[in-house]
Amino acid sequence: MSGRLAGKAAVVVGAGQQPGETIGNGRAIALTFAREGAELLCVDRENDRAGAVVREIGEAGGSAHAIAANAVTDGEAIVAAALERFGRIDILVYNVGIGHAGDGPAHVCTDEAFERVFAVNFTGARRTIRAALAPMRAAGSGAIVTISSLASTAGANMIAYEISKAALNRLTIATALGAAKHGVRCNAILPGLIDTPMGVGTTATRDGRSLDEQRAVRNAQVPLKGGMGSGWDVANAALFLASDEARFVSGVLLPVDGGQGARIG
Repeated sequence: MSGRLAGKAAVVVGAGQQPGETIGNGRAIALTFAREGAELLCVDRENDRAGAVVREIGEAGGSAHAIAANAVTDGEAIVAAALERFGRIDILVYNVGIGHAGDGPAHVCTDEAFERVFAVNFTGARRTIRAALAPMRAAGSGAIVTISSLASTAGANMIAYEISKAALNRLTIATALGAAKHGVRCNAILPGLIDTPMGVGTTATRDGRSLDEQRAVRNAQVPLKGGMGSGWDVANAALFLASDEARFVSGVLLPVDGGQGARIG
């Protein structure tokens, strides 16, 4: 442990692990932050999933607590729970994103799909960030990291997901600008194709492929040797942005995509 987050109180919204054989972004972020000395509040819609990550952190010698919350409606309650537990919030990570069966191209996407995806991917983030900004601004410091997506700039076939993540990008930049004079930073990570249970399992079901077939298809789309990234790649980027090493970095949309987003034309 190098202690890059030693003494920090961090909230990771979406810290639970979906069932699957690979690690999800939220779990990887929580484990990485704890390894680097942060005390965590792990938030997930399912308490069992958050609790499993907390137990894993505890077994490794870290400190973490779990709560169940609805990311769309419970932003203020999440922040209140963190303040009750820690007395402050140094780091907030909003790692929540869903797709929906009714999403698709503009001529296909249903109203239900659009409204549901936008609420979870953007509205929940806006409410949670708004709640966290008050104690961060009062403290004169804080780091917010949102988990967006490469689809926010390079998508074509899931307009609800793409637009919600594009809105999250703009929220990130606007928050960075508005909070800068109070010492609060805000940055976004734009993961590309990542080998997570959600990224591979959900899309394999959607596309009618086996997990191995879906991995092969996704690996082939990544320019960088080795194919898809892992949740650890996203976690390492989040660690940098949350740490004091990034003290002069704010308003950044950081692709973590194996070079996929560099393709133009």
